[in-house]
Amino acid sequence: MKGLKVISGILVSIFCLIGLAACGSQSQSHTTGAADQQASSIVAGGSTALQPLVSAAAEVFMNQNAGTNIEVQGGGSGTGLSEVAKGNFDIGNSDVFAEEKDGIPAEELVDHKVAVVGMTAAINKDAGVTNLSKADLIKVFTGQVTNWKQLGGHDQKITLVNRPDGSGTLATFVKYGLDGHKPAKGITQDASETVKKIIAQTPGAIGYLAFSYFNDDSVVKASIDGVEATNENVQNGKFPIWAYEHMYTKGQPKGLTKQFLDYILSDDVQYTLVAEQGYIPMSGMKVERDAEGNLTKK
Repeated sequence: MKGLKVISGILVSIFCLIGLAACGSQSQSHTTGAADQQASSIVAGGSTALQPLVSAAAEVFMNQNAGTNIEVQGGGSGTGLSEVAKGNFDIGNSDVFAEEKDGIPAEELVDHKVAVVGMTAAINKDAGVTNLSKADLIKVFTGQVTNWKQLGGHDQKITLVNRPDGSGTLATFVKYGLDGHKPAKGITQDASETVKKIIAQTPGAIGYLAFSYFNDDSVVKASIDGVEATNENVQNGKFPIWAYEHMYTKGQPKGLTKQFLDYILSDDVQYTLVAEQGYIPMSGMKVERDAEGNLTKK
C-alpha cells in the first residue's frame, strides 16, 4: 500500500507539472498574440508627389481603425526607396521604379502600384505663356532660352525652380519632359508645396509639379505641344509626362502594412480619394509603361 501511495504521489506531481507547462504555453501564446496586436504603427515615406494621397488615405483609415497610427513623411523618392530597403520605413513611396535608382536593391523590394500621376511644367502667371513645345521646354530648362519674350511671352527673365537629385518628380520630368537632358542650375527645393509657392511668388519662375498640386489658379498648368495636361490625356497616352505611384515594401507586406495597402487599392479609395486628390486610378489607364519607358496599349 505504501508503494502504491508513493506511485500515486509521483503521478499527481507529473500531472501537475504537465498542467503547469500547458498553462504556461497558453499564457505565452496569448502574450505573443497581444504583442502582435500592439504592432499598430507604421511609417510610409518618400515621394512628395504621392504624399497628399497617402496622407488623405491614412487619415480616413485611422479614423475607421481606432488605435492604429500611420505616419506619412516626405523626403523624395530616393529617400523612400533607400529607407524601406534599410528597414527604416515600412512603406517606401516612389514616383520611379526601384530599378531606376542606383544603389537600391530592387530584388529585395515588392512593388505596389497604387495610382498614376501626371506632371507638367508650372509657370508663374505673369510670364504670359501657357503652352510650350517639347523642344522649347528643353531649351528653357537647359538655359538656352532665358527670357519669356523669346517664346512669345512677356519681357521677363526666366527663373528655374528645380528639385534635388533624389526627387522622383525630377527623374520623371527629366526622362519624359526633357528627353533626358539635365536641367541648368536654379533654385532647388524638395517639397512640392514649397516649389509651388516659390513659382507663384517669383516673377518669371518655372518648375514642375504633379497634377495634384494644380488645385488653384496660383500657377499656370502648362500644355505641352498643344496637348492639355489632363488626366484623360495621360490615360490615353497623348500626354507624355506621367509616372506610376509606387508603394514599395521590403518583402511581402504583413499586418498593418498589408491592411493599409489593401485599403489604398480598394474600390473605396481608388474611385474616391484617388480622383479627389488629382490622381488616376490604376484601372483607368489605357496604356502601360515599363521601367525602361516603353509604352504599350492595354
